[in-house]
Amino acid sequence: MATADRINGDLNNTEVLRKTLEIRPDSSYASRSLAILENQDDHAVRARYRPFLQHQDVAKSDWISKLELSTALKMAEADMASNERLKVLVLYGSLRQRSYSRLLAYESARILFRLGCDVRVYDPAGLPVKDDVNHDHAKVQELRDLSRWSDGHLWVSPEQHGILTAVFKNQIDWIPLSTGSVRPTQGRTLAIAQVSGGSQSFNTVNALRILGRWMRMFAIPNQSSVPKAYTQFTDESNPDDSTAFLQAEGGSRLMASGNRDRLVDCMEEFVKYTIIMRQHFDLFNDRFSERVEREAKRVHEEAKKEEKEKAGEEGNSKNLNGANVVNGVDVSGI
Repeated sequence: MATADRINGDLNNTEVLRKTLEIRPDSSYASRSLAILENQDDHAVRARYRPFLQHQDVAKSDWISKLELSTALKMAEADMASNERLKVLVLYGSLRQRSYSRLLAYESARILFRLGCDVRVYDPAGLPVKDDVNHDHAKVQELRDLSRWSDGHLWVSPEQHGILTAVFKNQIDWIPLSTGSVRPTQGRTLAIAQVSGGSQSFNTVNALRILGRWMRMFAIPNQSSVPKAYTQFTDESNPDDSTAFLQAEGGSRLMASGNRDRLVDCMEEFVKYTIIMRQHFDLFNDRFSERVEREAKRVHEEAKKEEKEKAGEEGNSKNLNGANVVNGVDVSGI
């Protein structure tokens, strides 16, 4: 029998919604940052993989420093007390001089950095097109080492011709699904985002989800899609004009909008999921089919070993029966 509670039918029907707890912001975490301090950072890593870092005067007063992130900061702080910082690899998909996927990747990296992550952004410039001869190329080895090092990935690609770019896909193609018994991306968490030159689209983030699933990664539920990206970022700013540079927060920054709020949601969610899942990394890597495969391999190797040992015993027996043969060698006349 219908009740008054169901007058909206299936639209905005909250009857089946599980009761949720409202978590109030903790004012003690306002403007707090868990970012790696410069004097505590590896200088080579900072120079090579943290191009997103702003001048100290900008970083301490920009929009990211003012975000209310107390829940994620609390989780990250507690996790860091007993574990290493979360290790995040950031990939973007454009080589343009003013690349909006790179700018969005940088903004995302700044949020993750404030949340205490060890963030490393890979520069795809110079990475050869996937082939069978460049496996030892320095850029290929660098990418594979970073993937192996990471706890989670952030992928940001432009949408070109209705799908992700070749520059981005080429990076994923160089990360093998399997290297011997090691699966370089299995069990990692994944956050995804896209930028579009036109109206909002979800083709690229959907394709990134397929890629992530194929690479055995855990893509977080949320995602970011920024339409008309060329209208969403401020202009570049001249660092020589210190006043203007500070007012522009360094320039080329993501403007306030629902798109920016969604990006913050994604990064916060990504950190929460990675903290929860990293402690069970080995558990999530344990699969029935692979256990069966390992057991079959073990049984096969043991059978080969037994067969070899048996053959050796039979050979020694023959040697003892032959007066002039020692370990299969004719010693007559020696």
